[in-house]
Amino acid sequence: MSGGSVSTTYLELSQDDGTAHKFYEVTVDALVVTVRYGRIGASGQTQATAFPSADKARAAAAKKVGEKVRKGYAPAVPGQRAPRAVTRRQVTSAPSTARAVAPVLWRFGTGSAAFGIHVDDEHCWVGNQAGDVYTLGHDGQVLARFNLPDGVKCLVADDFWIYAGCDDGKVYDLSSKLPFAAYDIAADVDIFWLDIHEGVLDVSDRDGKLTVIDHEDEHQWSRRSQGDHAWMVRADDRAVYHGHQRGVTAYAPDGGGELWHTPTRGGVLFGWQEDDTVYAGTAHRVVQRLSKASGAIEATYACDSAVYACATSPGGRFVFAGDAASSVYCFDQDGTRLWKLGTGGGSALSMQYRDERLYLVTTDGSLVCVDASEAAVSAAQQGTVPVARDVKLAEALPAYAPATTASAVTAVAQAPTGSIVVQCVQDSGRLRVHVVSEGYDSSWNVQFPRAIREPGARYVVDALHPAAGGFYRVRGDIRRLL
Repeated sequence: MSGGSVSTTYLELSQDDGTAHKFYEVTVDALVVTVRYGRIGASGQTQATAFPSADKARAAAAKKVGEKVRKGYAPAVPGQRAPRAVTRRQVTSAPSTARAVAPVLWRFGTGSAAFGIHVDDEHCWVGNQAGDVYTLGHDGQVLARFNLPDGVKCLVADDFWIYAGCDDGKVYDLSSKLPFAAYDIAADVDIFWLDIHEGVLDVSDRDGKLTVIDHEDEHQWSRRSQGDHAWMVRADDRAVYHGHQRGVTAYAPDGGGELWHTPTRGGVLFGWQEDDTVYAGTAHRVVQRLSKASGAIEATYACDSAVYACATSPGGRFVFAGDAASSVYCFDQDGTRLWKLGTGGGSALSMQYRDERLYLVTTDGSLVCVDASEAAVSAAQQGTVPVARDVKLAEALPAYAPATTASAVTAVAQAPTGSIVVQCVQDSGRLRVHVVSEGYDSSWNVQFPRAIREPGARYVVDALHPAAGGFYRVRGDIRRLL
């Protein structure tokens, strides 16, 4: 506590097993109570509330501190604990040696280095190191913007749910209008890459460890692979595929053990998967295709520089790669190089192919749409390319930030007809969410924003969508039921 009319209480929750690494600070200045919170070492988020009297302000502050102490927070001194380890991917980007430039249709500059990309039937998603995630139409029109608290490591999809893995250790669900933290990764995990399959989160990290977390944010199992700097993790029903400096290792989904390990030609820098194969882009200028069943290397795709990203057309008919020299490649499935073109603006750090278009996220922070049709590429090789359109960000574009407290959620007196009501309940020492609407089984699990859970609170949601594994995901707006 500090003297004078201003008093501050600073608390931290930093458990030995690494499952929490957070601070909570309450400051009382006359009639105003200011709360600041977040991960240790970060500036965090701030909320201020004014009260009618100094006594009520002090009482409100004492209540907030008491609630946190009961949850395990303890008084601490700011700066004594080290912040969460965060590794920014260090990359270089040389000019392309290709004689021709790719036929770029449009380009959108996000304003910061970007790694995350996802393209579906309706939208293109891109996330950058500043914590911005943009949604665009396939024509390049910017439709929405999400402001997340920290840099975006990657974007992953699980059916039609979209998640952003961030440097703050949280994984945010972007499928609703308002993003929310669906997973909170242990503080001792220096996140490199993520994948989500049927609600199960797989995390690869700097030390070459693989951590698996279920939809209720509970640790399931972890394994340390033979190499560190694990930039690849992909998952399906049969295995989790972990790529690191010494190759690719496949583990049983239930943590039962290693299924196979295959050394690759160089450390793995990126991974992709199809139904029966996984693809590893490596530092030694190749993409290698591995059998999911045995780990055997089935084909090698040779590039001219370290491979930062790779992707395929459906079924692996064509294999694409982006290297450290601002070039993009296309190969036949047997390994024959079909073409190499310059990106026209940095090296591709992530990529995805869809409907004869190749979408790239480059080292200059741009999302680039390339016409990958045979006719367009043939014309580009002859020196004829379209004039790339520079997409501009509309000034009035809405921006959505995660809800962090229950007070940030709209309150309603009663649930509208046909809506779904969920309730927060204590279950085996954890605060869980159950569906309590008529016609629903109260034993169903719901993946629900963790930051706004309060014991006994009821919430109205627009829709719950069934997912594999016997749980439901929230989709749509969330309101608190008074």
